[in-house]
Amino acid sequence: GHSYFTTKSIPLGPSHGPNSIGSLSAAMPVTGLVVRDTPADYDFDWHVAPRKQFVVNLDAAVEIEVSDGSKKVLGAGEMFLLEDTEGQGHRSKSVNGQPRRSLFITVAD
Repeated sequence: GHSYFTTKSIPLGPSHGPNSIGSLSAAMPVTGLVVRDTPADYDFDWHVAPRKQFVVNLDAAVEIEVSDGSKKVLGAGEMFLLEDTEGQGHRSKSVNGQPRRSLFITVAD
């Protein structure tokens, strides 16, 4: 299988109750949380995601390349979903020689 980029939105609605602040999504079942630090020279060749997972960049960007050659830089604070658990997968590398801390949030199938 080929990997590709697509844009999806998580619907948000008004929050209710005594601690109501802002907008909320519906709760999503997750199965784990991993914190990862990658070094400033991080450059990971083609690989698949070990499982369906959200990634949240906490403090720096990452460049992702998918199988059609398209590349995107996802910055600090951005969240993305990896679903390419088979096939060629994707490449990822640090941006501007910055180390990165990220959260990997595994999603129930």
